[in-house]
Amino acid sequence: MADRVTVIGWDGSPLTEVATAALSAATLVAGAAHHLALPEVPANAERIRLGSIDLAARRIAGHRGSAVVLADGDPGFFGVVRNLRAPEHGLEVEVVPAVSSVAAAFARAGMPWEDAQTVVAHPRTLRRAVNVCRAHHKVAVLTSPGAGPAELALLLEGVHRTFVICEELGTSREQVTVVTSDKAADHVWRDPNVVIVIGSGPEPQATGAWIAGRHPQGVRGWALPPQAYASSAAEGGRNSGEGESPGLRAAQLARLGPRTGDLLWDIGSGSGALAVEAARFGAAVLAVDSDPAACARTAAAARAFGVPLQVVEGRAPHVLERLPEPDVVRIGGGGVPVVTAVTERRPERIVTHASTRDEAEALGAALSANGYTVRCSLLQSVELDTAAWSERERSVVFLLSALRSDLAP
Repeated sequence: MADRVTVIGWDGSPLTEVATAALSAATLVAGAAHHLALPEVPANAERIRLGSIDLAARRIAGHRGSAVVLADGDPGFFGVVRNLRAPEHGLEVEVVPAVSSVAAAFARAGMPWEDAQTVVAHPRTLRRAVNVCRAHHKVAVLTSPGAGPAELALLLEGVHRTFVICEELGTSREQVTVVTSDKAADHVWRDPNVVIVIGSGPEPQATGAWIAGRHPQGVRGWALPPQAYASSAAEGGRNSGEGESPGLRAAQLARLGPRTGDLLWDIGSGSGALAVEAARFGAAVLAVDSDPAACARTAAAARAFGVPLQVVEGRAPHVLERLPEPDVVRIGGGGVPVVTAVTERRPERIVTHASTRDEAEALGAALSANGYTVRCSLLQSVELDTAAWSERERSVVFLLSALRSDLAP
């Protein structure tokens, strides 16, 4: 094993004395081509061009002498430190950090960033990165070849965002460009780059914020009662909670488990209550309804709770053909044809409900026939008037939840 392993971050500025001393003593240096070309790299040191981090780690583990790994920005922030410290390599490292590319990007943009989400986009994770951009006002995307600004823009089709694209930060070729998302796909961008994605509407205020990347404030709890949507209901034209049981909504959300990186379809969004609450969990949401008044109520509820979601007016199942791939789906109506159309898109989880056992059996059979493992429960809730302890409202419904069979235990 190498006698000493030092990981040095480089942000384009002159190396510190500590970094220069570690490099001068190095007998092995690993890094990208522009790192290995630095004049501080000893001429007689063994050089490894970083491609596979695991391969480089094995070479370093078998080296006798002092090893240095050069990386852009802060190597402890989505960088090589995690890979080098992995148990299979057994490397203990010293780290000399530099300014991370995310911090540099926000500095170039002159923007605060404690309220930003940070995601890494690879071709295999690009869709989830896009979902975070749909769901949050400010996102820093660390891109990669095949998952850059153009690809982000293409998957955000129909969702307006502003891109601050920072190319080759810290080099003589550094360039910062501000474009709208619909224009980003028309250009070829240089790697490496960082994209700051800014949502529409005013920037959320972070006054008094105490935790980075989120704002745990506002209304506490979920499966909120209809009264919580009173203001948005007035804007949308009628009581947004009418005909909807908070208990059913709680069960649907529990079975779906929407989370950051997911895209949820809420088909038959009605009041917008479930769509809004899924967005409050951090998921990206497409709320679909054929009724213009329902779409207006959903949009009003989203504004009232300060969450970004996309409202799509159209009748299922036909409108679903042009929507991006979902992770989880709530079906509020439409019967077997809508259930069948949703299963063809292969989301991980689906929930729907029925008012009769025959209807529940038909929906369950459609889900099972199309590759889903189905559970069905009869839910009954009774709301009491606690002034007189008399029954105020009763709800009885069959809840069906389906998990894609290849994911079922």
